[in-house]
Amino acid sequence: MTKLKLKHISLYIMSALYFGAGIYHLINPDVYVKIMPAWLGWHKQLVLISGLCELSFAILLLIPKTRILASWLIIALLIAIFPANIQMMLNYQEEDNAMIWLTILRLPLQFILIWWAYIFTKKESVS
Repeated sequence: MTKLKLKHISLYIMSALYFGAGIYHLINPDVYVKIMPAWLGWHKQLVLISGLCELSFAILLLIPKTRILASWLIIALLIAIFPANIQMMLNYQEEDNAMIWLTILRLPLQFILIWWAYIFTKKESVS
């Protein structure tokens, strides 16, 4: 399998993941409201907005003319939601939840997702 074909498959997987996450944000926002940092206002609205962003960016990724923009928007979104991932870890720590290790692993995963989106910020990315 060629490198370009793998990159193409990776693009479709990424798009599907963000599309699915966006749908889940919209149909089950309370899951995400629980991990919103207290210092942020409008928790439910921000969850719904982030879900709409994920849906939109997933679609934009599939369009060659908007792929670079979509990739940068995904990177910005991943940075914007990082405080919620930290808050989830803090919540699990406070609750003495045995699954805290998953929330700790999720933090560096965010950087991997940023790198994955960054792959598609260049013109020579998958057409």
